[in-house]
Amino acid sequence: MHDRAIGRAAFLGLVGAGVAGLFYGRDGMDLVGRLVPDGVASIVPTGGWRIYTIGSSIPRLDPAKYRLTIGGAVRHPVTYTLADLRSLPRAEQVSDFHCVTGWSVENVHWAGVRFRDLLGEAGLRHDAKTLRFVSAEAPYDDTLTLPQALAGDVLLALDMDGKPLSHAHGFPARVVMPRMYGYKGAKWVSRIEVETDYTRIGFWEQRGYDKDAWIGASNGY
Repeated sequence: MHDRAIGRAAFLGLVGAGVAGLFYGRDGMDLVGRLVPDGVASIVPTGGWRIYTIGSSIPRLDPAKYRLTIGGAVRHPVTYTLADLRSLPRAEQVSDFHCVTGWSVENVHWAGVRFRDLLGEAGLRHDAKTLRFVSAEAPYDDTLTLPQALAGDVLLALDMDGKPLSHAHGFPARVVMPRMYGYKGAKWVSRIEVETDYTRIGFWEQRGYDKDAWIGASNGY
Protein backbone atom coordinates (compact mmCIF):
# COMPACT_ATOMS: atom_id res chain seq x y z
CA MET A 1 0.00 0.00 0.00
CA HIS A 2 1.19 3.53 -0.77
CA ASP A 3 0.65 6.62 1.33
CA ARG A 4 0.03 9.95 -0.39
CA ALA A 5 -0.07 13.25 1.48
CA ILE A 6 -2.82 15.73 0.67
CA GLY A 7 -2.44 19.08 2.40
CA ARG A 8 -4.91 21.64 3.65
CA ALA A 9 -5.77 23.27 0.34
CA ALA A 10 -6.21 19.96 -1.43
CA PHE A 11 -8.41 18.49 1.27
CA LEU A 12 -10.65 21.52 1.41
CA GLY A 13 -11.01 21.12 -2.33
CA LEU A 14 -12.20 17.57 -1.71
CA VAL A 15 -14.76 18.45 0.96
CA GLY A 16 -17.39 19.62 -1.49
CA ALA A 17 -16.93 16.79 -3.98
CA GLY A 18 -15.53 13.93 -1.92
CA VAL A 19 -18.82 12.68 -0.55
CA ALA A 20 -19.80 11.80 -4.12
CA GLY A 21 -17.52 8.78 -3.80
CA LEU A 22 -19.78 7.41 -1.11
CA PHE A 23 -22.62 7.13 -3.60
CA TYR A 24 -20.88 6.26 -6.82
CA GLY A 25 -17.78 4.25 -5.86
CA ARG A 26 -15.07 4.40 -8.52
CA ASP A 27 -17.20 6.65 -10.73
CA GLY A 28 -17.58 8.99 -7.79
CA MET A 29 -13.83 9.15 -7.26
CA ASP A 30 -13.42 9.91 -10.96
CA LEU A 31 -15.89 12.75 -10.44
CA VAL A 32 -13.79 14.02 -7.55
CA GLY A 33 -10.80 14.00 -9.85
CA ARG A 34 -12.67 16.17 -12.34
CA LEU A 35 -13.99 18.66 -9.77
CA VAL A 36 -10.96 19.39 -7.57
CA PRO A 37 -8.60 22.18 -8.67
CA ASP A 38 -5.76 21.56 -11.10
CA GLY A 39 -2.82 19.91 -9.34
CA VAL A 40 -5.03 18.10 -6.83
CA ALA A 41 -6.46 15.30 -8.96
CA SER A 42 -2.98 14.03 -9.78
CA ILE A 43 -2.34 13.21 -6.10
CA VAL A 44 -5.59 11.30 -5.55
CA PRO A 45 -4.49 7.64 -5.92
CA THR A 46 -6.77 4.83 -7.08
CA GLY A 47 -6.03 2.45 -4.21
CA GLY A 48 -4.54 2.15 -0.72
CA TRP A 49 -4.22 4.85 1.90
CA ARG A 50 -4.54 8.59 1.40
CA ILE A 51 -2.88 10.75 4.02
CA TYR A 52 -4.74 13.99 4.73
CA THR A 53 -3.28 16.87 6.72
CA ILE A 54 -4.77 20.21 7.72
CA GLY A 55 -1.38 21.85 8.15
CA SER A 56 1.64 22.32 5.95
CA SER A 57 3.34 19.11 7.07
CA ILE A 58 2.81 15.84 8.94
CA PRO A 59 3.51 16.15 12.70
CA ARG A 60 6.67 14.36 13.82
CA LEU A 61 6.63 13.83 17.58
CA ASP A 62 9.68 12.78 19.57
CA PRO A 63 8.81 9.46 21.27
CA ALA A 64 11.05 10.29 24.25
CA LYS A 65 9.24 13.59 24.85
CA TYR A 66 5.72 12.45 24.00
CA ARG A 67 3.10 12.82 26.70
CA LEU A 68 -0.59 11.96 26.64
CA THR A 69 -2.59 13.83 29.25
CA ILE A 70 -6.07 12.88 30.42
CA GLY A 71 -8.11 15.50 32.24
CA GLY A 72 -11.52 17.09 32.58
CA ALA A 73 -14.31 15.14 34.25
CA VAL A 74 -11.99 12.64 35.94
CA ARG A 75 -11.11 12.01 39.57
CA HIS A 76 -7.35 12.06 39.00
CA PRO A 77 -5.81 13.73 35.94
CA VAL A 78 -2.96 11.60 34.60
CA THR A 79 -0.11 11.88 32.14
CA TYR A 80 1.29 8.91 30.21
CA THR A 81 4.59 8.51 28.44
CA LEU A 82 4.70 6.25 25.40
CA ALA A 83 6.32 3.58 27.57
CA ASP A 84 3.44 3.93 30.05
CA LEU A 85 0.91 3.39 27.27
CA ARG A 86 2.72 0.29 26.08
CA SER A 87 2.68 -1.12 29.61
CA LEU A 88 -1.14 -1.08 29.73
CA PRO A 89 -3.12 -4.19 28.72
CA ARG A 90 -2.59 -4.70 25.00
CA ALA A 91 -5.57 -5.07 22.67
CA GLU A 92 -5.39 -6.29 19.07
CA GLN A 93 -7.95 -6.39 16.28
CA VAL A 94 -8.34 -6.62 12.52
CA SER A 95 -10.81 -4.15 11.05
CA ASP A 96 -11.48 -2.19 7.88
CA PHE A 97 -10.85 1.53 7.51
CA HIS A 98 -13.35 3.66 5.57
CA CYS A 99 -12.82 7.26 4.50
CA VAL A 100 -15.77 9.59 3.97
CA THR A 101 -14.29 10.55 0.59
CA GLY A 102 -15.10 7.08 -0.74
CA TRP A 103 -12.11 4.77 -0.33
CA SER A 104 -11.39 1.90 2.08
CA VAL A 105 -8.51 -0.26 3.28
CA GLU A 106 -9.51 -3.76 4.37
CA ASN A 107 -8.11 -5.96 7.12
CA VAL A 108 -5.90 -3.45 8.92
CA HIS A 109 -4.12 -5.03 11.90
CA TRP A 110 -4.32 -2.62 14.83
CA ALA A 111 -2.87 -2.92 18.33
CA GLY A 112 -3.06 -0.58 21.28
CA VAL A 113 -5.12 0.13 24.39
CA ARG A 114 -8.88 -0.05 25.00
CA PHE A 115 -10.25 3.14 26.45
CA ARG A 116 -11.63 1.33 29.47
CA ASP A 117 -8.07 0.40 30.44
CA LEU A 118 -6.66 3.79 29.46
CA LEU A 119 -9.16 5.67 31.64
CA GLY A 120 -8.87 3.34 34.62
CA GLU A 121 -6.21 5.27 36.53
CA ALA A 122 -7.87 8.64 35.96
CA GLY A 123 -11.32 7.38 36.98
CA LEU A 124 -14.40 8.83 35.34
CA ARG A 125 -16.67 11.14 37.30
CA HIS A 126 -20.35 10.29 37.45
CA ASP A 127 -21.18 13.15 35.05
CA ALA A 128 -18.67 12.15 32.35
CA LYS A 129 -20.32 11.77 28.93
CA THR A 130 -17.82 12.41 26.15
CA LEU A 131 -14.17 12.02 25.23
CA ARG A 132 -12.57 14.84 23.27
CA PHE A 133 -9.39 13.88 21.41
CA VAL A 134 -6.97 16.74 20.84
CA SER A 135 -4.36 16.24 18.12
CA ALA A 136 -0.85 17.64 17.99
CA GLU A 137 -1.92 18.79 14.53
CA ALA A 138 -3.65 21.92 15.84
CA PRO A 139 -6.50 22.78 15.64
CA TYR A 140 -7.69 19.22 14.89
CA ASP A 141 -9.92 17.58 17.47
CA ASP A 142 -12.92 15.27 17.55
CA THR A 143 -15.19 13.52 20.04
CA LEU A 144 -16.83 10.22 20.86
CA THR A 145 -19.50 9.61 23.45
CA LEU A 146 -18.47 7.30 26.28
CA PRO A 147 -20.61 4.42 24.99
CA GLN A 148 -18.99 4.83 21.57
CA ALA A 149 -15.45 5.01 22.95
CA LEU A 150 -15.92 2.09 25.35
CA ALA A 151 -17.24 -0.26 22.65
CA GLY A 152 -15.31 -3.47 22.18
CA ASP A 153 -13.79 -2.57 18.79
CA VAL A 154 -12.56 0.95 19.64
CA LEU A 155 -9.04 1.63 20.81
CA LEU A 156 -6.16 4.04 21.04
CA ALA A 157 -3.86 2.45 18.49
CA LEU A 158 -0.09 2.40 18.89
CA ASP A 159 0.74 -0.16 16.19
CA MET A 160 -0.51 -0.86 12.68
CA ASP A 161 0.18 -4.01 10.65
CA GLY A 162 2.71 -5.31 13.14
CA LYS A 163 4.78 -2.14 13.51
CA PRO A 164 4.55 1.10 15.49
CA LEU A 165 2.42 3.69 13.74
CA SER A 166 4.30 5.69 11.15
CA HIS A 167 4.34 9.45 11.48
CA ALA A 168 1.91 9.65 8.57
CA HIS A 169 -0.55 7.32 10.30
CA GLY A 170 -0.55 9.22 13.59
CA PHE A 171 2.52 8.20 15.60
CA PRO A 172 2.62 7.81 18.52
CA ALA A 173 -1.13 7.27 19.08
CA ARG A 174 -4.37 7.54 17.14
CA VAL A 175 -8.04 6.71 17.65
CA VAL A 176 -9.50 3.71 15.81
CA MET A 177 -13.30 3.58 15.53
CA PRO A 178 -13.90 1.11 12.66
CA ARG A 179 -17.69 1.56 12.46
CA MET A 180 -17.30 5.29 11.78
CA TYR A 181 -15.61 7.14 8.94
CA GLY A 182 -11.93 7.87 9.33
CA TYR A 183 -12.18 11.54 10.28
CA LYS A 184 -13.38 10.36 13.72
CA GLY A 185 -10.03 8.62 14.20
CA ALA A 186 -7.93 11.55 15.42
CA LYS A 187 -4.21 11.09 14.82
CA TRP A 188 -1.23 12.34 16.85
CA VAL A 189 -3.42 12.37 19.98
CA SER A 190 -1.76 14.44 22.70
CA ARG A 191 -4.65 15.11 25.07
CA ILE A 192 -7.95 13.51 26.01
CA GLU A 193 -10.49 15.74 27.71
CA VAL A 194 -13.40 14.02 29.43
CA GLU A 195 -16.42 16.29 29.05
CA THR A 196 -19.85 16.40 30.66
CA ASP A 197 -21.92 16.93 27.51
CA TYR A 198 -21.86 16.15 23.80
CA THR A 199 -22.19 19.65 22.41
CA ARG A 200 -18.65 20.19 21.14
CA ILE A 201 -18.26 20.06 17.37
CA GLY A 202 -15.06 18.57 15.99
CA PHE A 203 -12.84 20.01 13.27
CA TRP A 204 -14.59 18.43 10.28
CA GLU A 205 -18.05 18.63 11.82
CA GLN A 206 -17.53 22.40 11.83
CA ARG A 207 -17.10 22.04 8.08
CA GLY A 208 -20.31 20.15 7.43
CA TYR A 209 -19.56 16.53 8.29
CA ASP A 210 -21.79 14.54 10.67
CA LYS A 211 -20.86 14.27 14.35
CA ASP A 212 -21.91 10.61 14.52
CA ALA A 213 -20.17 9.32 11.41
CA TRP A 214 -21.64 5.81 11.20
CA ILE A 215 -20.57 4.10 8.00
CA GLY A 216 -23.52 3.84 5.64
CA ALA A 217 -25.82 5.84 7.90
CA SER A 218 -24.38 9.37 7.86
CA ASN A 219 -22.97 12.06 5.60
CA GLY A 220 -25.72 11.73 3.02
CA TYR A 221 -26.65 8.06 3.25
